[in-house]
Amino acid sequence: MRIGELSRRTGVSERSLRYYETQGLLSSDRSHGGHRQYTESAVDRVILIQQLLAAGLSSRKIGQLLPCMRDADGGPNQHATPALVTELKVERDRIDQMIIHLATSRTVLEDVIATASRELNITGPDQPVSLASTTSSRSHPHR
Repeated sequence: MRIGELSRRTGVSERSLRYYETQGLLSSDRSHGGHRQYTESAVDRVILIQQLLAAGLSSRKIGQLLPCMRDADGGPNQHATPALVTELKVERDRIDQMIIHLATSRTVLEDVIATASRELNITGPDQPVSLASTTSSRSHPHR
């Protein structure tokens, strides 16, 4: 498939796909006309790259990790090193800490929402608070 189709199927820009190639994360063949040609497995590869980027891994780290991932048939790949495993454990621990901090932030936000909802006499967990309506009713009490 050509780069435009891969972009559409994965939701990743053509520019990002080219960047992945320059970083060695993705490979393509060239047609006689010089156009990039990707195999069907490139879709899964791009999705995996996106997941790893979303987890906070750098493209350099992903480049080290991808050769160590399981082969398409599910069999183990033989490129892992003890140093890479150690680095990946550090990344996992960093992600675990981010999850803890995000959970704490969410709890604080839930408390603020609950307090604001009580003060504004709002019922229902997802009802939006309109600051304009609360401000106008306070500044014009005779309305």
